[in-house]
Amino acid sequence: MKHLDKVIISCAVTGSIHTPTMSEALPVTAETIAGQALDAATAGAAILHLHARKEEDGQPSSDPADYMRFLPRISQGCDAVVNITTGGGLGMSLDQRLLAANTLKPELASMNMGSLNFGLFPALDKIKSFKHAWEPAYLGMTRDFILSNTFAQIERGIAELSAHGTRFEFECYDVGHLYNLAWCVDRKLIEPPFLVQSIFGILGGIGPDAENLMHMKRIADGLFGNDYILSVLGAGRHQMNLVTMGAILGGCVRVGLEDSIHLGKGVLARSNAEQVAKIRRILGELSLKVATPADARAMLGLKGADQTAF
Repeated sequence: MKHLDKVIISCAVTGSIHTPTMSEALPVTAETIAGQALDAATAGAAILHLHARKEEDGQPSSDPADYMRFLPRISQGCDAVVNITTGGGLGMSLDQRLLAANTLKPELASMNMGSLNFGLFPALDKIKSFKHAWEPAYLGMTRDFILSNTFAQIERGIAELSAHGTRFEFECYDVGHLYNLAWCVDRKLIEPPFLVQSIFGILGGIGPDAENLMHMKRIADGLFGNDYILSVLGAGRHQMNLVTMGAILGGCVRVGLEDSIHLGKGVLARSNAEQVAKIRRILGELSLKVATPADARAMLGLKGADQTAF
């Protein structure tokens, strides 16, 4: 793993996993997405991982026009790195998933490194009523759903976005996804440094255990040596514990309402910035320095905000 002098904080601002019913704090309109993204940057996030939502009801959207409702305000209001999803919303086609990043040419884009069962349906047992008619079906269909990321799909996404100078947050939900990434490395589809986002706690992926984080790091160390930067994402209530452990191990951290709507046990987060501020306090108590956006660009070899299409 590449030795880091500073920890990059990423913030996943809205995502496609949680629905408007789950938290009043979840930003779904362009105004709230932009506002929360800017506040997260002020709180210390060097990278903003962004999905778009339909303005009228909060459904996940792949339409570049929906991104352009908030991206200019974000880029004008802060210098944080914008990271656009290629995961999109569950059930989107690959064309839809790649559309926004291909159109807007961000510095950084997410890239899922393998197919998996992606189970959100247990949330149905916890919600008594929904704000919007699409929400229960969206969650329920994941009982019989595979998030498809075949080798052909991965190759296509890497090739198309690399042509724009976009680099990647490689999202690895299980150990096998690290080997898929190594397959790409061996074929020289990508160049180091590799930002490896190890994801724990999604039903269908690797579990949120400390031992699993150590195992993922051990395998990644063997596959990539000093050519990769570890980042950690803990889903739900496991967020802060796992990302703190990842930072102690020398990695970077990702928080945000895409990954967890809570600030602590039984306490809903009031904003993305609140989660960023908490992990920044923890890093400070551990005497770990936090990376600025300029630091993150240098560490990840990014092309610069002036080379995007927004």
